[in-house]
Amino acid sequence: MPSENGKTLAVKLSLPLEYQQDLFSELRSEDELVILARGLGLLRVVTNLLHSYDVAGNNLIVVVGADERENGWIGEALAEHAAISRAPLARGLSQVNTDVMSVGTREKMYSQGGIFSITSRILVVDLLSKLLNPESITGLIVLHSERIVATSLEAFIIRIYRQLNKEGFLKAFSDNPEPFTTGFAPLATMMRNLFLRKPSLWPRFHVTVAKSLEGQKQAEVIELEVPMTESMRDIQNAILECVEVSISELKKAGTGLDLDDWTLDSALHRSFDVIIRRQLDPIWHRVSYRTRQIVNDLTVLRSVLHALLTYDAVSFNKYLDTILAAHQPPPGSNRQNQSPWLFLDAANTIFETAKRRVYTGKADDAEAPGANTTLPDSLRPVLEEQPKWALLAEVLQEVERDIYFNPTIRDDSNGTILIMCSDQGTSRQIREYLQTKDVKAEDIADEEEIRGESVMAQSSATFMMRKRLRSYLTWKKDFARVSASLFNENQKALEGFTDQKGASGYRGKGPPNKRRRIRGGSAASAGAGRPINGTLQIAEENSSQVDKLMADIQPDEADVMQKEEAPVDLLENMEDYFELYEMGDLVVVHPYDGDMDEHLLEEVRPRYVIMYEPDAAFIRRVEVYRSSHSDRGVRVYFMYYGGSVEEQRYLSAVRKEKDAFTRLIREKGNMAVTLTLDGKVPDDPQEQFLRIVNTRIAGGGRLVATAEPPRVVVDVREFRSSLPSLLHGRSMVVIPCMLTIGDYVLSPTICIERKSVRDLISSFKNGRLFNQAETMLQHYKHPMLLIEFDQNKSFTLDPFAEHTTAIATAANPSDLQSRLVLLTLAFPRLKVIWSSSPYQTAEIFEELKKNQDEPDPIKAVQIGLNAGEDPNDQSFNQTPQDMLRAVPGITAKNMNRITLEVDNILEVSNLDEGTLDDLVGKEAGRQIYRFFNKCVFDE
Repeated sequence: MPSENGKTLAVKLSLPLEYQQDLFSELRSEDELVILARGLGLLRVVTNLLHSYDVAGNNLIVVVGADERENGWIGEALAEHAAISRAPLARGLSQVNTDVMSVGTREKMYSQGGIFSITSRILVVDLLSKLLNPESITGLIVLHSERIVATSLEAFIIRIYRQLNKEGFLKAFSDNPEPFTTGFAPLATMMRNLFLRKPSLWPRFHVTVAKSLEGQKQAEVIELEVPMTESMRDIQNAILECVEVSISELKKAGTGLDLDDWTLDSALHRSFDVIIRRQLDPIWHRVSYRTRQIVNDLTVLRSVLHALLTYDAVSFNKYLDTILAAHQPPPGSNRQNQSPWLFLDAANTIFETAKRRVYTGKADDAEAPGANTTLPDSLRPVLEEQPKWALLAEVLQEVERDIYFNPTIRDDSNGTILIMCSDQGTSRQIREYLQTKDVKAEDIADEEEIRGESVMAQSSATFMMRKRLRSYLTWKKDFARVSASLFNENQKALEGFTDQKGASGYRGKGPPNKRRRIRGGSAASAGAGRPINGTLQIAEENSSQVDKLMADIQPDEADVMQKEEAPVDLLENMEDYFELYEMGDLVVVHPYDGDMDEHLLEEVRPRYVIMYEPDAAFIRRVEVYRSSHSDRGVRVYFMYYGGSVEEQRYLSAVRKEKDAFTRLIREKGNMAVTLTLDGKVPDDPQEQFLRIVNTRIAGGGRLVATAEPPRVVVDVREFRSSLPSLLHGRSMVVIPCMLTIGDYVLSPTICIERKSVRDLISSFKNGRLFNQAETMLQHYKHPMLLIEFDQNKSFTLDPFAEHTTAIATAANPSDLQSRLVLLTLAFPRLKVIWSSSPYQTAEIFEELKKNQDEPDPIKAVQIGLNAGEDPNDQSFNQTPQDMLRAVPGITAKNMNRITLEVDNILEVSNLDEGTLDDLVGKEAGRQIYRFFNKCVFDE
């Protein structure tokens, strides 16, 4: 590796596998887009690549798209590499991720060089303002390139970089191939956005990858298929039936969309409900209430499906109770707006079976008409355990036997047992089960002794489940009271409504002579568990039954002896009790955490790994870990529910990734060479000529020749939107500034305030828009309000009707159109521009700038500032300003004075009335003081 003085530096890399070395060599030699299968160690390759540039000490590398955890990973890895390589010039990673870091500090950091991870908003402003000169950048590393679209900030950054820097390298990375396969020629489009020509694909079935991972050093994998219980299978089939019915109802809704992918199989995919919502988003305001309800139901049903396999029986039944309460109409209501799936027999199966998994016995409804049998008036706890729990206990016993017969570890791994699961909730559940699986309640222990069984022979979750059932029954009483109070409030509103209509005596149904005959005749035909209107109602238990059940599962001595789990360890008497556990004695329970799992494996060095739930990426991480360390043995127990959605989802994810790589390989083979144009947009010769020769000779003007491209001054807060990128793509020079008035300044006389429709509604509500229009009129000849719509949605105000009041009168002009009329009446000189998308806005700006002088950025920044004010003092945090505007007495005029004089909202709230009077005047000061010092309990 050559350095500044020409010497070759030795760089020590941590890339033990052949495919990692080949990929590194490719990346060092040329620019490319790398798409790697999940779990194959993408960040390891990136950190080694960065280290190879870091050791030289004279490079300026910018990392784009890294999140907070990835920055931590890269920073630690670069520090380790620098220590191992003993590279004195290596500087590690510097993060630039906050607006608080001053301009001078950033400029000094950039001049010294190094590796920087910069957030996109800060980087694009620094590049445009030449605070960071693109020509001085050695190279750009782009992570998560699957998120980049033509209008994104990252694409804007790459375009600026490539326009002004032809020599620096550019390398993009992704470990998510699916987004590259949607749309027309998606790979070629992405290559164009990234200004790259070569894609490099590394699926799991790549020859080099397979050879690296399937050699002599494979991990020992034991596959354990766990059969579901009969009741779990019934609930799963019932949920899938509800999902299928919901999808068929959606197809009947006539949305006009492509519905071929809306199948039961695709519904198992994690983001199915998100995809449906995204497809319906452009026409969301036109779809019926029923369709919206079904889309929401799909999300609920999929969450229930996930909860069935991960929650214990008590928690699952509790979750179903909350869902039923959320969908239940108030008593006495005859409105048929409940979710359609609740009317299915399958829904009844879900709720009844879930309850039978917790306790059995029926409500004492002997008083019900037609009851001819004596039903049991007591409840017996069932407390069905998850099948995986018993298998987990067996696996741990097998591991203990293995450790006992092989006490000395013959390799470099620890004797640690690592249990991996899907989320934190499952992690807590497993930890509690392992802590209490050998604790037996007294009554159960007595029964086992009578039968002659060993008390400690078999692991059981009975102790944990009884504790959870006690908690559930206590919660159910409080929950019933809350539901009753909510229903009473709804009842009052309903009674007021029915009184106006003159209804009497027949709440929820018509009078006898007006009722329609239904097939089946009597009320009994409505079916058990359902009232006349067909809604699902579960039989509730009597309080005496619940009290008796509660008495049966009261805590005994075994419960009392168990130590309560402390949420926070205060580390008191730390010197007396603190010691490190032996790694061989540890059982580590951890949720899947993406690339961080690779860190976990390297730090824990487990001998045994139990995958409580399947995850394809983690399997590959174990393969990479085992193949990378020939001296570490790993045994993996792979658990999954046979014939379940869990198994189907895992297989579907693997198949989708394989299909995505197959399509990418095919498109790469047929793809033409991508012409990147080095970030430049081809100029129209006629436009170029008109820009050079400006023929404004009317009224005594003279011929002016200028080769300058058009300029637009943009407020730095506007870089959240895609419009600055589109303006730059139209060969305009975008100058970022901290503007006090307006968002865009096109000329010395034209100032534009851009509002999305949601921003417009909120600006009308807090009155901010009127103040903005007033200040624009004071300082500019042609002030304009731009109302911009989303390009993927309808060019109409109908989608936002729910955000405004439907009824508007002259006395109460509260809807959007009325307020816009009032705005134009109040400010006749204010022009309103309607734009259907950011693309059309860029065209409008281009037309407005014709035959206009170029704006002066310095003057645009100074407009609106008081004499002697520094423009740098205007860079305040936007969120506290929005909070302060909601305080009574705060206006646009006194807002600036308060933000300049007072540091934060806490200080404002503690000011005395006299100080506030001096700042904003007596009346406004009195209102602000009363607001912050009013006692809410006095009212």
